[in-house]
Amino acid sequence: MSATRPPSRPGRRALLGAALGAAAAPLPWPGRAARAQAPAPAPGGHAQPGRLPGRQPGRLIVPYPPGGITDLVARRVAEALGQRQGRAFVVENRPGAGGNLAAEAAARAAPNGDTLYMGFAGTHAMNISLYPRLTYDPVRDFTPIGLLVESPLALTLHPSVPATTLAELTAYARAHPGALAFGSSGNGGASHRALELYKAAAGLDILHVPYRGAAAANTDLLGGKIQGMFDTLITAMPNIGAGGVRALAVTGRQRSPLLPGVPTMAEAGLADYLFVTWLGLLAPAGLPAAQRDRLSEELHAIMADPAMVAWCGQNGLEPTPSSPEEFAAYMAAETERFARFVRETGMRIE
Repeated sequence: MSATRPPSRPGRRALLGAALGAAAAPLPWPGRAARAQAPAPAPGGHAQPGRLPGRQPGRLIVPYPPGGITDLVARRVAEALGQRQGRAFVVENRPGAGGNLAAEAAARAAPNGDTLYMGFAGTHAMNISLYPRLTYDPVRDFTPIGLLVESPLALTLHPSVPATTLAELTAYARAHPGALAFGSSGNGGASHRALELYKAAAGLDILHVPYRGAAAANTDLLGGKIQGMFDTLITAMPNIGAGGVRALAVTGRQRSPLLPGVPTMAEAGLADYLFVTWLGLLAPAGLPAAQRDRLSEELHAIMADPAMVAWCGQNGLEPTPSSPEEFAAYMAAETERFARFVRETGMRIE
């Protein structure tokens, strides 16, 4: 993905694309490409410092249930981090309230390096604009460690809907306002935001049905209980390959190597549509700088590991490690862009 955003036409659609779709697009960070190409770890893949006597396992809190992209990335990172630190890192799934339950638990943990949080745009860019009151402060209560990955979504549709292109879907939705129901992995999540951007850009009335994770939403999509979903490639590809759903478009600025025959939303007719989601690692506020920097170094090594790079590519993810300072700036920019989108569209949590 290029860090240079293509020029947009002026007007409401361009504002929407900049406010939400581009809110998740990568920022032009100096040095990011150099870090992504850092030398691979020593033979064996990871440093093995040995288990420290009496040292308790670490935990990585995840704001979604097992099975989705956030959980899958978290489990690979936890395993690699545990190998490097010589102790187990346990993934703790705490879904609910758009990620707020997990974020609150992480914010209240001791800042000693034993608790980490798998952050995403919901808890660290959007929820402050969507919820009237949060029980945590996404800036004050956390220590940024670094960005992990970015990913586009795929617009997937149940075969019962008489549309094989984005233009046909848009025309059908306009002719049948309120008749289509699109699922999401939860209120305020990436699939919800991508849907709201599509609705606003095309002027559509589509019902949003939030689920507790992508797996539950896909179950109902395959069963025809809902008609569509903006889904991460990592969870959409098996269903697309099996013919359970059809992919009409991807939300990134370029086609995915996993779906070379599927156009981008811009190619398919919405010229200013752009949406890329992200995941990053955070710790509770007050983590000593030495521990933060050590975690950042370990994160860069993990994301540069050839096995991790290959796994990301196979699942439609782009490794995008950053410094703590760059990650903090990235989240601040996303927070402001999403606030503009909420003001423009009136998006709300049902």
